[in-house]
Amino acid sequence: MRRVVVTGIGMINSVGNDKESSFKAICNGECGIDTITLFDPTDFSVKIAGEVKDFDPSTVMPAKEVKKADRFIHLGLKAAQEAMADAAIETLTDRTRFGISAGSGVGGLPSIENNSKILENRGPRRISPFFIPGALVNMLGGFVSIEHGLQGPNLSSVTACAAGTHSISEATKTIMCNGADQMLVVSAECAITGVGIGGFAAMKALSTRNDEPKKASRPFDANRDGFIMGEGAAALVLEEYESAVARGAKIYGEIIGFGESGDANHITTPSLDGPARAMKAAYEMAGRPKLDYVNAHGTSTPINDKNETAALKELLGGAENCPPMSSIKGQIGHCLGAAGSIEAVTCLMAMRDGIIPPTINYETPDENCDLDYVPNKAREAELNVVMSNSFGFGGTNGVVIFKKI
Repeated sequence: MRRVVVTGIGMINSVGNDKESSFKAICNGECGIDTITLFDPTDFSVKIAGEVKDFDPSTVMPAKEVKKADRFIHLGLKAAQEAMADAAIETLTDRTRFGISAGSGVGGLPSIENNSKILENRGPRRISPFFIPGALVNMLGGFVSIEHGLQGPNLSSVTACAAGTHSISEATKTIMCNGADQMLVVSAECAITGVGIGGFAAMKALSTRNDEPKKASRPFDANRDGFIMGEGAAALVLEEYESAVARGAKIYGEIIGFGESGDANHITTPSLDGPARAMKAAYEMAGRPKLDYVNAHGTSTPINDKNETAALKELLGGAENCPPMSSIKGQIGHCLGAAGSIEAVTCLMAMRDGIIPPTINYETPDENCDLDYVPNKAREAELNVVMSNSFGFGGTNGVVIFKKI
């Protein structure tokens, strides 16, 4: 089986518009969550989210083309451009061997909401001809592949909050099985709309700590009361190891394991068994290595954080065997389908710099969450093997393990 490495990365989220500023802010414990500005939240029970700030879509595509694509595609283009530049692939000798693996949880929700209003108020003839091709999840991969001339496999994962991680594992499988030599992974999400916030709030999934936005997302803390919606995107360039070495590429890490599972339990409530089986599959594939750090799904919901803690203890045989585990969702919110790729990029940069990002807003321990969550302050550490978890509605789970080379 061919080895797969990461040679380029990029990301954008509520604390930074590129990978370096984002990672620095995450490690400094900065929080990008604030009162919503993308729509008027006055009548909503939830009025806060982690919005991307000071982003002009005309910087990533021609101004006259912006209206043809939803905001999640704009954000994905930004992350993909950064990752491709970072990988320094100046010429593609065979474009048919360079593919794309995209991911998003809900895709063009702003476009869906806007065009639904147009239909209701102005009639069907006023619906934008760009609505459908600008809102479909797979058009993220479509727009990005066209921009970079990637003619290999064009795949998309639409698996809720596990989509970003599944897009990595799908790309890895493609290279391992010789379906491509390089794959650009890109996941993006922008669901901070009236119907998005209203829908998740109706499920009681979101925190209502509107008066303390910077403290609202508090993974593993006893007083957590739900997640905070975030938006953003991340991208990774994956390559077959030998070809990456031959061209002298810098290598952030090797993908040595991935795992996937289904809960078959409940449409929204996560189980313990499903995440545990995904972790075990990735861990076994990787050869049962010593884990130096786990980037948690860590949503700040009562059930997820408790179950994820228990699943890791089950995998490794007790709390005393578990490495430090932290969640960055206190800093940037939960970016849904983009979360897995953003957190994977964070893991790779953590290995590069030898630092573990903190779990911020951790103030009151929960007896059901009894691991080392790297509370409130980043920690220097030698990181050689790291694991990243993602779990989604419908009981879909994804885990990926990276190794430093």
